[in-house]
Amino acid sequence: MPIITVKLAKGRSIEQKQQFVEAITNEAVNTLNVKKEWITVIFDEYERENWASEGQLHSLKFGEGFGKQGTK
Repeated sequence: MPIITVKLAKGRSIEQKQQFVEAITNEAVNTLNVKKEWITVIFDEYERENWASEGQLHSLKFGEGFGKQGTK
């Protein structure tokens, strides 16, 4: 029974998360040879002010809207 945890910054839409869940579930079924109903996906979402890389908070490094419409 695979449990897949996805950690990401808040800001993705329900549609984006649903599309991701479908893709990752299908890939897990194919790769791990398990039934679809056995797959669980959990999102751990973080405020950008609680995530940092290269010594800088993401809220400062990327700004408020970063990631909401993709990474462009």
